[in-house]
Amino acid sequence: MLLDGDDGIVFRRLGPEEGSVLTSAIVAAYGSTYDVRWVYDADEVRARLTDGRYVSVVAETAAGELLCHMGMSTAAAGDAVGHAGQAVTLAAARGQHLFTRTKRYLMDWARDRGLAGMYSEVTAAHPYSQRANLAVGAKETGFLLGWIPASVANDAAAGAPRRRQSAAFFYAKLNDGHDRPVYAPARHHEVIGRTLELCALRGALADPPAGYTLAERTELRVDVNHDHNLALITVTVPGADLEEVVRARRRRLFHHDRLDAVYLDLPLVSPGTALVADHLEALGVSYSGIFPNHRADGDVLRMQSLHRIRITADDVVVASDHGRELLDYVLADLPAAATG
Repeated sequence: MLLDGDDGIVFRRLGPEEGSVLTSAIVAAYGSTYDVRWVYDADEVRARLTDGRYVSVVAETAAGELLCHMGMSTAAAGDAVGHAGQAVTLAAARGQHLFTRTKRYLMDWARDRGLAGMYSEVTAAHPYSQRANLAVGAKETGFLLGWIPASVANDAAAGAPRRRQSAAFFYAKLNDGHDRPVYAPARHHEVIGRTLELCALRGALADPPAGYTLAERTELRVDVNHDHNLALITVTVPGADLEEVVRARRRRLFHHDRLDAVYLDLPLVSPGTALVADHLEALGVSYSGIFPNHRADGDVLRMQSLHRIRITADDVVVASDHGRELLDYVLADLPAAATG
């Protein structure tokens, strides 16, 4: 627990028996529309808080009135990178910079426990959450176009059009990670190099070793998020048949499952990614950014493919010069049919 400053604000972690505090905060901001459904399940919240997969911190008045909530998920207790989310500042507390103060408290807690970093998807419907992330030292590493379903209603974005919204992806470094090669396609070297430098990541761009042989068959898994109406394809081994395999999966996901978007993660630790990623351009798959993915080994190159979604620069709000440059790059890489 931390008493911060002269205003009597208390910052602390929630115990497993206090999971209802999270649910109440989400309901206050989103009603029943929040697209991470487990936050409404008291038993699931309690289980995650108990086994360490979720850390929940709050800012309160001295009398115990909730002002702000911030959470962090890991795939398993002991993961090196956490996923920040469920950030809610109650209406009465806005204008007091409580988002940044609460996130700093969470980041300090995670840093002290040796986590390498923390990432988050931040709405691009308005700049407020992005500015708050920039204030705590987080940097944009990509844009997830069409990531947020139209069903989500956020009280901080009242008046925004009810259609799929995009998200800016932020990464906050907490501790040094390990040195590692980054086998990115040559076409994206410049933008990935800038991102690695800006985020102070210990990855170095590298060319595939001479004589490197691609695996014959691609190994991947597909996770469909029905709440978001999208899918994430995680490639663990990029093979010579990657374009063929992705073509078939993408067709099924769009035309049989009628999803709005498919995102594809390729492991940057594999030389195969540098050799085959550009082949996916013919399928309408374009650059999104670089991201951590616990199902792959290290950072990944994320690519995206949109179905029946048109994106323009006016649809996405950014809060920094780097964010604008990165968004321009992501939009320029989209196939013409996805822009308007």
